[in-house]
Amino acid sequence: MATGNFFQEVEVPEQKPQGTHGVLFPAVLSPTTNTKFTVFKEAIRVQKPWLESLLNERGVILFRGFPVTSPSDFNNVVEAFGFPEAPYVGGQAPRTKVIGRIYTANESPPDIRIPFHHEMAYVPNFPTKLFFFCEEEPGSGGETPIVLSHTIYKKMNKRHPEFVARLEEHGLTNKRIINDEDHSSSFTGKGWKSTYMTDDKNTAEKRAASLETKLEWMENGLKVTTGPLAAIRFDERNQRKTWFNNLAICKTCPMNGKVDDHDTYVELGNGDLVPDDVKEYILNIMEEECVVIPWKKGDVMLVNNMMVLHARKPLLKPPRSILASLCK
Repeated sequence: MATGNFFQEVEVPEQKPQGTHGVLFPAVLSPTTNTKFTVFKEAIRVQKPWLESLLNERGVILFRGFPVTSPSDFNNVVEAFGFPEAPYVGGQAPRTKVIGRIYTANESPPDIRIPFHHEMAYVPNFPTKLFFFCEEEPGSGGETPIVLSHTIYKKMNKRHPEFVARLEEHGLTNKRIINDEDHSSSFTGKGWKSTYMTDDKNTAEKRAASLETKLEWMENGLKVTTGPLAAIRFDERNQRKTWFNNLAICKTCPMNGKVDDHDTYVELGNGDLVPDDVKEYILNIMEEECVVIPWKKGDVMLVNNMMVLHARKPLLKPPRSILASLCK
């Protein structure tokens, strides 16, 4: 089936110019003509090398105006790209399978803000690509902000070079205490059974060990310690360092040891705590540099998880239904 010049790049008001050439972030693609879903799938397969190149250049592609109307359509889009599926073993967010390779996005209360993070940066086996699909657009709020990770690294290194040097040397250690069952009141509220996809403690320990994670069983819960893991990574394709960690999403104070806390804590790999002013600056520059494009029904967003952090703004007016798929 011929696809011709099926994709065209368009502009939306929220995009921001990046770098010396002012290339817009993210890339936004629309169809050149009205088309059927089968043609869209075939165009993805035929033009996948160009789409991947664009993704690696820009960090995010937003597909807008394409005939994607259901979770099944979204699953077919993901499969058309042909990226291997990334398992969610060790993942902290409550999620539910919808169909095929498609899951709900984080199921914590939609009025809760989720800070910027790289997906599963707290384990060594993280996805490299993320797909999001707007099944039902929000009445107001509920956007998925995105920000380029190398920009955050450059600003952090300029403002806090000594801390960044220590971060590069020691990495980060993630800690949390969880119990058996999921708690959807928190965006990191998965219990150990669903985190490690088993109700057997020995199996959980083996799966945790493969993720450089240590489990300590407690009377009413489980202490989970992962790392230290690299918090600054080098993007070989673009020859630059990236701020590849979830520091903004974690508490930087000592753990309180409560099972019902459902929070994640982070410290430097040598045990030092992250200074409060460093954490505050991180949050501020992420908000300053991010791009926030309101969702429209049918939108598909493809994110390079190695280059881009994402977040979630509080939903101000329901409804909202965003689905996700993780890829290696």
